[in-house]
Amino acid sequence: MKISELNTTEYSNYFLTYINALENEDLIEDLEISLHQFIKFVQNIPMEKFDFRYAEGKWTIKDIIQHLIDVERIFSYRAMRISRNDQTALPGFDENNYIINTNANARGIQDLLAELSAVRFSTLFLFKSLSQEQLIIKGTASGSTVSVRALGFLIIGHQKHHQNVFQERYL
Repeated sequence: MKISELNTTEYSNYFLTYINALENEDLIEDLEISLHQFIKFVQNIPMEKFDFRYAEGKWTIKDIIQHLIDVERIFSYRAMRISRNDQTALPGFDENNYIINTNANARGIQDLLAELSAVRFSTLFLFKSLSQEQLIIKGTASGSTVSVRALGFLIIGHQKHHQNVFQERYL
């Protein structure tokens, strides 16, 4: 399944930034590859940058990695629920409140990357288990229509978006 197969009715315009961060990704292949690329990228960041904030009130790199973990867990949960044809409207979440209530900056970078890897492996197992029919099921999350496969691509695009932010504002 390629990103080019995704229809604009499968996600909200709110997520265009993440979709536009993608080129010709293959869902399963790039869920795996993008993780390895991200870990390699982060491991090359100088240690003193992990706690850096480019402006007052902005998140650190550690905060953003925790944010990626949290969002991937939420998007994967949404994908699982929707893939099972659960038509319950799923609530949104306040990402800023989530960050305030983490301990990301007291953790080591390798610990955060290990958790991100564990979450991604779980995500991979979920998406590998889904049929083509399940991937196109649509549901409602945060008040908008979203398909299971769009959620997978959003996980990849969200990660790439934040990697670009690291390059532009932190390094």
